[in-house]
Amino acid sequence: MQNSKISVNGRLYSRSERPVVVVCIDGSQPEYMTQAMAKGSMPWLKRTLENHGTDRIADSVVPSFTNPNNISIVTGVPPSMHGICGNFFYNRDTDEEVMMDDTQFLRAGTIFKAFQDAQAKVVAITAKDKLRKLLGYELKFTEGSAICFSAEKADQTSLHENGIENVLEMVGMPVASVYSAELSEFVFAAGVKIMERERPELMYLSTTDFIQHKYAPGTDEANAFYQMMDAYWAQLDEMETVITLTADHGMNAKHDDEGNPEIVFLQELFDQWYGKENARVILPITDPYVVHHGALGSFATVYLSKKVDANDAIHRLRSLDGITMALSGAAGCRYFELSEDRLGDIIIVSGLKTTLGTMQERHDLSALKLPLRSHGGTTEQKVPFLSNRPMPKLPPDMHLRNFDAFYASLNYAE
Repeated sequence: MQNSKISVNGRLYSRSERPVVVVCIDGSQPEYMTQAMAKGSMPWLKRTLENHGTDRIADSVVPSFTNPNNISIVTGVPPSMHGICGNFFYNRDTDEEVMMDDTQFLRAGTIFKAFQDAQAKVVAITAKDKLRKLLGYELKFTEGSAICFSAEKADQTSLHENGIENVLEMVGMPVASVYSAELSEFVFAAGVKIMERERPELMYLSTTDFIQHKYAPGTDEANAFYQMMDAYWAQLDEMETVITLTADHGMNAKHDDEGNPEIVFLQELFDQWYGKENARVILPITDPYVVHHGALGSFATVYLSKKVDANDAIHRLRSLDGITMALSGAAGCRYFELSEDRLGDIIIVSGLKTTLGTMQERHDLSALKLPLRSHGGTTEQKVPFLSNRPMPKLPPDMHLRNFDAFYASLNYAE
């Protein structure tokens, strides 16, 4: 195989004789799989890990949200290099609060682009359309060697924009609701069909965390969801592929024993402490799909006016119940490997059961039918790192990150 090593963002990736499939299971901490396997819901994965697979734990990027982690996985580097530090941010240049879902915010190329340039066929399928442009960054779809689309907009695919058309006909499923398990199933059904038909060198499948936001590990609903995924992975395994499973983040209950959400409303506090208009609280979890979490996560950043002493604010924040970290923007970006110009003057992380909000009236939780579950902090950082192939030369003491998924699959899988 020509150009057997490909350099991407300072890392070398080997070419593979077998297709490599990396799966990002949105919101999946390891307990979802261990409990599903214990109850017999994931026979393929249980058998694979017992016989010859790789079973490790990795750390996700913090903030443990969808966009920064998915983009870390497909670039192989942390947000300090690729620039995507949340789903949502305050753009100082334009004085706007905007979604970080446009390619203008990317500062690094993807593994897909480098492999396509080396004559490999690449495929990326995401459940939510908010990731599609970022995953397809710089890919040339008219050359027939790249496919990138979302299940959410599968009825609108074209050869020019996605490298594929007639997806609904190919998959044999309708477009599912964003708030459903079926949206993620569409991703896997499409992945299996494309693997059968195209056999790409690289494939990336990214789901939605609708189920994890509603149901805890071990529940019947969660086990049924993982049973569905297990069946599709078994089909991909039969096609002699390397499959590596990881997640963008975990998920935890964010409520008290009575089911009431635990929230620290930061904008209210800053307004009380320093007066209105002297602080702007940004919640990077914010995206178009807030029904299941109300834009409440465990990571926030604050922009301060010159009238506010950041050290005083940090001192006050650290005294609050539920707050586990309050750092200056510079210190927080160094610690979490983030881009300093994309975060504010203070970075705040809340604990296991606590979320961070702005003001009570800005968060609509009326659509929540079950107690709040969410993510974003260090307590949702541990994620699975599993493969259907042994990786005996992968250093046992290596600090694995979820964005090592392609690196390990291509360089270490046997």
